[in-house]
Amino acid sequence: MAFYQDMGKWKDHTACIDSKGNSLTYEELEKEAEILGNTIGERTLVFSYCENAIGSILGYVSFLKHRVVPVLLAADLEKELRESLLRLYQPSYLYVPNRMKKEFELCESVWEKFDYCLLRTKYSKKVEMYSELALLLTTSGSTGSPKLVRQSYQNIQSNAAAIAEYLELNAMERPITTLPMNYTYGLSIINSHFFVGAKLLITENTLLEREFWDFFRREKATSFGGVPYTYEILKKLKFFEMDLPSLKTMTQAGGKLSPELHLEYAEYAEKHQKHFVIMYGQTEATARMAYLPWEKAITKYGSMGIAIPGGKLWLKTPEGHKIDQPEVVGELVYEGENVTLGYAECREDLVQGDLRQGRLETGDMAKMDQDGYFYIVGRKKRFLKIFGNRVNLDETERIVKQKYPELDCACAGVDDKLYLFMTERMYEKEIKTLLSEKLGLHPSAFHIVWIKEIPKNNAGKILYKKLEKYYGGL
Repeated sequence: MAFYQDMGKWKDHTACIDSKGNSLTYEELEKEAEILGNTIGERTLVFSYCENAIGSILGYVSFLKHRVVPVLLAADLEKELRESLLRLYQPSYLYVPNRMKKEFELCESVWEKFDYCLLRTKYSKKVEMYSELALLLTTSGSTGSPKLVRQSYQNIQSNAAAIAEYLELNAMERPITTLPMNYTYGLSIINSHFFVGAKLLITENTLLEREFWDFFRREKATSFGGVPYTYEILKKLKFFEMDLPSLKTMTQAGGKLSPELHLEYAEYAEKHQKHFVIMYGQTEATARMAYLPWEKAITKYGSMGIAIPGGKLWLKTPEGHKIDQPEVVGELVYEGENVTLGYAECREDLVQGDLRQGRLETGDMAKMDQDGYFYIVGRKKRFLKIFGNRVNLDETERIVKQKYPELDCACAGVDDKLYLFMTERMYEKEIKTLLSEKLGLHPSAFHIVWIKEIPKNNAGKILYKKLEKYYGGL
């Protein structure tokens, strides 16, 4: 039985507690989820505007249990994008924080509790959907795009089980939220810990706020997850000097952490008897595809690791042939039960079945060492031809950040025009010289552009698409 169908077995275990002291046991969560699900009463489509809050998580659990299909969106999604998605998908219900209710005055409120309310829309309840479709998420880097990832019940269950297995999770875990629940990584933390009956610590406070750390210490958090940006910020906050005796595990995904920072955290973890686990995944694979066992965090630093339990990773040439020898770069391919059904770009696409059949061509370029551990070298589409030379944009970024860790920068561009976007007017000549030496290109190949801030999504990933507007006039 799926974990979201059988949560009552944990009964009086606390399922979640927020920073204000509000909490629900698993038995209470299941009971409240039943009431909400019965209010809807049938399989249909709902837009769930998510926050890291008890009401938001209750809605998610209820929708899964009652086979109601949610589109998980950020509560603060831009109004224009929100309206575009509403027109395209026409959900029967909206599940929103109470503070947003006034923005949907034409909808009827049919349920309200835990600072959330369920609103009935003008759209038809009858929605043709594939029987195994469980939920929809925006793709990484395209929040608000009509392109959504279709996840099945099997996808969610198998990935939660695999994560719980390789992280050795149990009911004594107390993970604290550091990522949005509508982001695949943040959602996977919820799924994998509910799978084992753990206690979820819920907060909207960020790592930069004292309230976050007060809550962390008060509830004795045992783990947190973060994207590369999270770990860059933590270092600036002097994380290595913090006294956090309850902390057992740190996980990282959502992009490649620089090898140097990877090693720093791995050495910190070893010194303080904690686990630092690098992971790799995509929304298209529900969440996780690979992990680096904590025991290998130092000896294999820079690696994304090996396939998760039940999964398989391999590399292919541009012609589609399998690469067997080590240290040869190819496109990373993953196979497993957590590979999602495919995309949807409108309401009519929800009826489609499993288009991927358990196989995902990731779009990431990687190599494998002689021990079978994989290393990401860049995105398939993040390469440019500059004066006839193939340049890896991710590697270019890494070179700059390694030399100048205090800079926030992003590399993008088109063939023969490589743009380095920066938020501070410093080191221009030095950076051009550095890149010229490292990449073997003339300094004229690099164009530095000063912008107010590097565009990023809620999980800290750079939105390279938003940098394209700068190309034309430069």
